[in-house]
Amino acid sequence: MNRRFLAVVLLVPAVLTGCNFPLAGADPGPSASPSRPSKPKPAPSSAPPSSSASPGTAKAIKAELARARVLATRPDVPGYQRDLFGQAWSDDHTGVGGHNGCDTRNDVLTAQLQARKYRGKSQCVVIVGTLVSEPYTGKRVEFRKESASLVQIDHIYPLSRAWDMGAAKWPKQRRIDFANDQAMNLIAVGGSANASKSDNGPGEWMPINRAYRCTFVLRYLQVARKWSLPITAADRDSAKAITNICP
Repeated sequence: MNRRFLAVVLLVPAVLTGCNFPLAGADPGPSASPSRPSKPKPAPSSAPPSSSASPGTAKAIKAELARARVLATRPDVPGYQRDLFGQAWSDDHTGVGGHNGCDTRNDVLTAQLQARKYRGKSQCVVIVGTLVSEPYTGKRVEFRKESASLVQIDHIYPLSRAWDMGAAKWPKQRRIDFANDQAMNLIAVGGSANASKSDNGPGEWMPINRAYRCTFVLRYLQVARKWSLPITAADRDSAKAITNICP
C-alpha cells in the first residue's frame, strides 16, 4: 500500500472487557490494483485463510512475543518507494509461486478465491471469483476483473512499515522476495478494508471481523520473525491483550 495512505474510515471500537486493543476500521473506499498479462497457471500455492483462529493460537502468539525484537516506536526512514521492493507482483522471486509463469497477485487470487474463472485458457489471469468470507470484515466480496480494486492483496506486515523497520538496508532481491511472500505475508481482502489498514500494524489497527483478529496478530508476528523484522511496543501490547480472548 502507499505510505501513510490517508483514508476516511468508519472506526468501530473493540468492545472487549479488560483488553487494550486499537480501533478497528473499514470502508474508506477502494483504490486501484495492478494487473498483469495472461500466463500459464500452475496449481494454487495456498488455501484460503480461515475466518476464525485455530486452537492454540493464544499459546502461539505468546511464543512469538517471547522471541520478538521490540522497538519503542516505529522509526521514520526516508526514501520509501514501492518499486524499491521490485515491480508490483513480480513473478521473479524465490518463494512459493516464484518463476511459475504467473504473477503474484493472480497466484493469490487463485489460492484464496472460490468459484474462479480465468481469461481464455490461461488458468492464470483471474477474471471472476468470490471471497466467501473476507478476512478483515467477514463479508462476502465478489471479484470481477473490470472492478479489480474491490479485491486487493494486502501485505499483513506492510512494505513501507518494513522499510522503516529495517528493510531499507536489505539487498534488492530480499525486498522483492518479501513483497511476494505468498506463503506468509499476502492475503486477499476487500479494497476498503485494505485502505483502512494502510501501513499499520496490530498496535494501531485491528480487523472489524473479530473472528480473524487472533489469526491476524499471529500472522503479523510470524512474518516479523521470518524476515527478522522488529515489532513496536504498541504491537506487543496489543498482541498480549488479545491472547485473553484467543483459543
